[in-house]
Amino acid sequence: MIKTMRGALAGIAAAGMLVVAVPAAASPRETLTVAAFQTTDKNVALAEVNQAITAANVLLAADAHSRDAQIQYAAGIGYRAKLTRNAKDAKAARHLFETLAASNPNDPEAQILLAGWHLDAIADLGPFLAGVAIGAKAATGTAALDRAVALGRGRAFFPGIAALMRIRLDNGNVAGATQAAQLALQGATPTPLDRIARRAAEQLLVPLRAGDGHAAAELAKTLLPFGRLAK
Repeated sequence: MIKTMRGALAGIAAAGMLVVAVPAAASPRETLTVAAFQTTDKNVALAEVNQAITAANVLLAADAHSRDAQIQYAAGIGYRAKLTRNAKDAKAARHLFETLAASNPNDPEAQILLAGWHLDAIADLGPFLAGVAIGAKAATGTAALDRAVALGRGRAFFPGIAALMRIRLDNGNVAGATQAAQLALQGATPTPLDRIARRAAEQLLVPLRAGDGHAAAELAKTLLPFGRLAK
């Protein structure tokens, strides 16, 4: 996996030199959080993602076994694929996510990344095209989502994201999304991502409690990563 990560460095370095909206000293995780949940311009978001990928590669050069750097590198490749709809990046991201999940089956971050890969592809391309073009499957995504929540050690992030992804996938699944959102409200918030997910769950519960799955699904699209990008 590390060779795969380093192999992409040459193509990433130039893009990572772009001026972006986050400090150069920010960690890859911080940069990706800003890109996914705060940035509203697609080009700026893409530059931020590339900055995070480059920074993660620097960390991997210093410590090839850094789990956090591996996670952030893989997340960056997945985010770049989402923004550019590049099939090569999408397939590379899937390989990285599957490798991370296999190397530590108890890591909820690897599971949520794998879930997001499948379910985001279906949301972006539709179930048929996503399946034919890159092999995305709803069943695989929802199973990984369930594992992420189960392994999440009581953090708000995992059930919060699960609530958003479940109702986006199926606007009739009001009960499942509500259960996950309520779990997020009870979850711990030790990181910015947990706090973002908990706030999202609070917002999502308004239409969910009204039984309006369609409105909840539309809201979920704006609360998931890159949902703030100007159309």
